[in-house]
Amino acid sequence: METKVKAQRHRDSRRLVISTALMLGVIPSSELAAQVADEGEAIGEIVLEVTSPRLARDLYDTPAAVSVVDAPAIRQGQQRLQLDESLNTVPGLFFQNRYNFAQNLRLSTRGFGARAPFGIRGIRIQVDGIPYTLPDGQSQIDAIDLDSAQRIEVIRGPSSVQYGNAAGGVLDITTARGDDLPPGARLRLDGGSDDYRKAAIQGNGVRGDTSAIATLSWMNVNGHREQSQAEKGLFNARISHELDSERELTATFNALHNPKAQDPGGLTLAQVEDDPNQATFMAKRLDSGQTVNQQTLGLQYQDAAVLPGEVTVNTFYSHRDFAQQLPFPGASRVAYDRHFYGISSQYQQGSELAGRPLTWVTGADVHRQSDDRRRYQVSPMGEITGQTQAETQNATNVAVFAQGDLALTDRLNFSLGTRWDHLRLSVDDDRLEDGDDSGSRTFREVSGVVGLSYRLAPRHQVYATVGTAFESPTFTEFANPSGAGGFNPDVEPQKALNREIGVRGLWGNALSYDLALFSIRVKDEILPYELDGRTFYENAGETRRNGVELGLGWDISYAWRATTALTLADYELRDFTDEQGNEADGNEIPGLPGTLWVSELEWRGMAGRFAALEWQYVGSFYAENSNQTKVSDYWLLGARAGDSVRLGNQTLNLYAGVRNVLDEDYFSNVRINANANRPIEDRGYFEPGAGRTFYAGIELTF
Repeated sequence: METKVKAQRHRDSRRLVISTALMLGVIPSSELAAQVADEGEAIGEIVLEVTSPRLARDLYDTPAAVSVVDAPAIRQGQQRLQLDESLNTVPGLFFQNRYNFAQNLRLSTRGFGARAPFGIRGIRIQVDGIPYTLPDGQSQIDAIDLDSAQRIEVIRGPSSVQYGNAAGGVLDITTARGDDLPPGARLRLDGGSDDYRKAAIQGNGVRGDTSAIATLSWMNVNGHREQSQAEKGLFNARISHELDSERELTATFNALHNPKAQDPGGLTLAQVEDDPNQATFMAKRLDSGQTVNQQTLGLQYQDAAVLPGEVTVNTFYSHRDFAQQLPFPGASRVAYDRHFYGISSQYQQGSELAGRPLTWVTGADVHRQSDDRRRYQVSPMGEITGQTQAETQNATNVAVFAQGDLALTDRLNFSLGTRWDHLRLSVDDDRLEDGDDSGSRTFREVSGVVGLSYRLAPRHQVYATVGTAFESPTFTEFANPSGAGGFNPDVEPQKALNREIGVRGLWGNALSYDLALFSIRVKDEILPYELDGRTFYENAGETRRNGVELGLGWDISYAWRATTALTLADYELRDFTDEQGNEADGNEIPGLPGTLWVSELEWRGMAGRFAALEWQYVGSFYAENSNQTKVSDYWLLGARAGDSVRLGNQTLNLYAGVRNVLDEDYFSNVRINANANRPIEDRGYFEPGAGRTFYAGIELTF
């Protein structure tokens, strides 16, 4: 009872902070409005265009929480291993699992994506116009090449109206083109703790109307825990050719070779106290981990001449060969051969409606996923004793969408968008000795968004938006706990209603601010639970998400810059009893901290010198629906620095960094609802994070 009372007080205090922020942050005083209006008359308009909402437009005309991360934040002094390095200072994002390359990075925004034991759910990810999110809603990001990344746009909030099966947001990553960088080559060598080693080489150039760039990297690390070695190679290349001044064709090729990514498994608290760097006994005995090979080819055609507006067509094909041994015996060896391909087209035009400027976009998506999937029974000694699954999983998504911005006045814009999705998931059972478990599920979903955006001044905006979103179960989440195979008939898509208001702006080229307040209601929330070592999924009755996201950037002087990102949120289960019989009504959604705060202080000197100090606070949260196991909050401190040396026509960049400077004990990943049917002391939720680690490197540009 005491735990419940403390948890309720914790939520009440957080709600008070959120309510106070609503009152103080959303309604600007008349004094503020007058001040920014005066500023608007004194400065010229600066345009920062965003394209991730599909309707390309000025950031200050966009009625959504959108953040843009540029190349220096992605590259300077970073290892470029995982997206959290680049996106930590974007408010609203929570990262886990940085150090387990078999499970890969987990990302959640506004509570969406937290349920995934591996990969990413509910968040749309695309690179150079190529979707890394499958039609069934699952995303893998192990092939994203941060050595090539040039720009990342983040939409925080439901995005089904833009891209369909996603309730949490969008990551839109653009890699460098051959003409984005000075022609030449770059060689980079890294090393660090836990036998970390990485080499990368990049070359680019321009000849006539054609530009090209290619990046090749290879990474090895032994990991801070037993059974956590990883090897990964990436190749990324882009070739662009201007057919004429208004037409362009771009080809992108990406290849991933991941021959080893071991999985040490989740530990109980007793195991953590005994040795946080150990792997589970079964993880070592079974040599748990995964191997992946993936190749992706994309073509993009842009034409601003054939019609009054601009036509963009993206087509792609991706092949993924995957095998994994999970860290427990039973039906724990998984393999699939995946083909994923499709085409997306859109047309954007500026016109007029009733004498007012109207910018609109319309288009269609057709994507198909085909997995030849196998699962095998494994004995405690690591021997394959039989096959439990042999089936072909197909997912086809056909969609049409339209969005438009109407300028009601010179300052006030009205936005409206809608999308219709037809999603069909089917299973063809190839193993008929235990019965035919073939079947299909079809979903027809309509998503919509309406918003208002008002410019207080050229670089100050207030907006409000209301939108709906859906998120279907993935094939993995459709697994039938009855053991009968096929689809679990009791799992349905979750539906979200998002309401958001926000302000953003830039004061005097020195202080930028971004404040968003959101309230989201989700029906039939999809949550995980474990049964006999395997993860299955169920629908919760309803969840509520209320929160505040604040981002600030302050150029204190020419040399000094401070950045901070604060998220305060309340994530609550409503009307829900889980599979273990726990009455969870009023409990917090597991896996989601109510408080996130990341800040960075950066110094930039002459000739490429820099230093940065980053501190991060992650609030406490619960590991399961019943809210019996509380994961403690923690602070992390990191630092990095570098310098540049000119060697004739070459430049030598030197850099180094320290992560977890204070050697804090914390969990880099928590496996939600793992072993929830066992006594608390036997539940293997926890994956300890690395202690103090170092890295350093050199980069030669020539």
